Amino acid sequence: MATVKELLAKKGTHVITVGGDATVLNAALIMNEHRIGAVVVTYDGRIQGMFTERDILRRIVGERRDPAVTTVSEVMTRHVFCCRLETPLEEARGTMKNRRIRHLPVVDDDGRLLGLVSIGDLNAHEATAQEQTIHLLQEYLYGRV
Repeated sequence: MATVKELLAKKGTHVITVGGDATVLNAALIMNEHRIGAVVVTYDGRIQGMFTERDILRRIVGERRDPAVTTVSEVMTRHVFCCRLETPLEEARGTMKNRRIRHLPVVDDDGRLLGLVSIGDLNAHEATAQEQTIHLLQEYLYGRV
């Protein structure tokens, strides 16, 4: 069974992070620049929270706050579900589905950020695996082309 470690080996471990003292406006600009839906909020390499598009809609727009003066730490999601390198991909997918989240930080035993897995990463991995299975089945049925 494939693990988060195998997925990160292909995808890479670079994660866009911000500090809790960043303004929501700056965080949103970073998210737009990198075309991502979330940033991990860190301090000294450890996760403090997640800041997502959903946080912007609910806690900034919905509460009519000024993004230029509101800090990320005021509106970020504080309770962050994480996984480890050894976590099977199906378990990561189940966590995302059951918790209704789209991003899952990967941490080590000391709580240090090692990477980030998104539901899009999991979907792409599954699609690739299915394509490989289809190819092998076609070779089996019809011979090599």
